[in-house]
Amino acid sequence: MKLDPFQMDFFAEPVFPVRLPAAQIDVERYRAKIKRAMARAIRECQYDRPTIAARMAQYLGLPSISKAALDAYTAESKSGHDVTLIRFSAFVHATGAVWLWDEVASIHGVTVLIGDEARLAELARLRQQRKEIEAEIRRQSARPVNLIRRGR
Repeated sequence: MKLDPFQMDFFAEPVFPVRLPAAQIDVERYRAKIKRAMARAIRECQYDRPTIAARMAQYLGLPSISKAALDAYTAESKSGHDVTLIRFSAFVHATGAVWLWDEVASIHGVTVLIGDEARLAELARLRQQRKEIEAEIRRQSARPVNLIRRGR
């Protein structure tokens, strides 16, 4: 079967890529990657920037977080304004973009599983374990069993 060149192949890339940790972090590149991902999360979010900032503040129990601070967290030109882990967590909550955790962790060679993805991974692990047990049963069954009669 010949594939249509204009049709996307969803299986070309693994859904859960195996990653290697970075030997050293290129700070500027990593910062830009995270800021771009956060900006994408805002574009894909149902809320506007002021609402996201307000949701972050509410989540953190703060009186407010300014839209300007949110803008600084996502502007690649603002290299001196990195988001803290606590505020990043609030940002993920406010936007609903839990996939951002995978973006942040990827530099360490980590793939974050979200929701049922973890259950799917556990099922795959159990199936692999079952195969190993079945192989051991076959190996053990291939050898004859010699029982010794015991006296009464």
